[in-house]
Amino acid sequence: MNKVYGTAAEALDGLLHDDMLIAAGGFGLCGIPELLLQAIKDSGVKDLTFASNNAGVDDFGIGILLQSRQVKKMMSSYVGENAEFMRQYLSGELELEFNPQGTLAERMRAGGAGIPGFYTKTGVGTQVAEGKEHKDFDGETYILERGIFADLSIVKAWKADTTGNCIFRKTARNFNPPAAMCGKICVMEVEEIVEPGELDPDHIHLPGIYVHRLIQGEHEKRIEQRTTRAA
Repeated sequence: MNKVYGTAAEALDGLLHDDMLIAAGGFGLCGIPELLLQAIKDSGVKDLTFASNNAGVDDFGIGILLQSRQVKKMMSSYVGENAEFMRQYLSGELELEFNPQGTLAERMRAGGAGIPGFYTKTGVGTQVAEGKEHKDFDGETYILERGIFADLSIVKAWKADTTGNCIFRKTARNFNPPAAMCGKICVMEVEEIVEPGELDPDHIHLPGIYVHRLIQGEHEKRIEQRTTRAA
């Protein structure tokens, strides 16, 4: 089966519809599937729910879909770099489901492993625990968190072979593997595609069985917060 497509739009063809849940990889602006996000915006689908560590910035990442009012709900850990996100949330235009960062990653990983729910101590006694089942284990209280089963996963890797086996670089490895695992369909964009056998099996972070469609492209790689000092 050929997994390699020419463009982001071609790779998403037939997969998008209104009201879908999309799991998006990346950490801040590092390792985000920017080409696929632009193609989703161009498609015009709306009322989307995104499970993502963050919402990008105002004009990049998921932020471009917030600007175009195509997102109705975010399931996120950190949203502090996006003024439009804040405006929509405070005005009641956008629904927000806050997740502790580790809990969100585990919800994605659990979904990819076919686990519908798990108990964690994180969030007990806070607003995160409101409305959730509580259970005691060995004298400690835990809350039930549900696994995330997304309609579509969009992720970015550094390098992949044509079967989808891939390698992430450094911080870009955060959230991309669990996001890739939890979708019914996973579409991945990479910087370089190589032939099977060219990647060291011991270096592969995500096996190709999770990846259904693949594109290669040029990436902007913005820096979210540039901090410098005098030499």
